[in-house]
Amino acid sequence: MLRGNRELWLALFVMVIIGGLYAVVVAWTKEIPAASELFGHTIGILGFILMLMTETLYSLRKRSRSVKWGKMSTWLQIHIFMGLVGPFMVLLHTSWKFNGLAGVTTLLTVIIVVSGFIGRYIFTRIPRTLDGLEIEGTLSQEALKQARRLMALWHTIHIPIGMALFISAFVHIGAALYYATFLK
Repeated sequence: MLRGNRELWLALFVMVIIGGLYAVVVAWTKEIPAASELFGHTIGILGFILMLMTETLYSLRKRSRSVKWGKMSTWLQIHIFMGLVGPFMVLLHTSWKFNGLAGVTTLLTVIIVVSGFIGRYIFTRIPRTLDGLEIEGTLSQEALKQARRLMALWHTIHIPIGMALFISAFVHIGAALYYATFLK
C-alpha cells in the first residue's frame, strides 16, 4: 500500500542529482549535450532501460500468480520511482529538441507520466492492506465501486498510451541506429 510519498521524494532526490550532473556537463562544455553524443546517448539509453524495466518488471510481478517476488506495494513504489526517473533522463536526452518521431515519443512520455500521477491518486483513494489488497467495508460500497470504475477507466487509457510510447521509442531507436550508425 502506498502509505507515504517515499518513492516520490526519492525520485525527486535522484532527479536533482542527475539534473546537477547535466548542469555540470553544460557548464563544462558550454553547450547543451547533443542527443547523439556520448553523454546524450548514455542518459537516453539509461532512461529508456529504466522505463522499459518499469513496465515489464511491474507487469510481470502483477500478473504472476505462482511466483511471489516481494510485496506488490514495493513493486508499485519501484514502478513509480523508475517511471519518474527514466522519463526525466529521456527528457534530458532530447537536447530540448522535439521534432519528428522523437518529439512524438517525448510527448507520449509526458502524457504517460501525467497519467501515472492520476493513476496513483486514484489508487490511493481505495483503502488497501499492506500487501495492496482492497479492504472491503471501510468506505460505502458506492464510493468503492466508483473508485474501481475510475481505476478501470484509467487502465484502459494508460496502458494503450504506454504501448504506443514503447512502439514509438523502439522505432526511434531503430531509426537512430540505422541513420546515425549503420549509414556512416
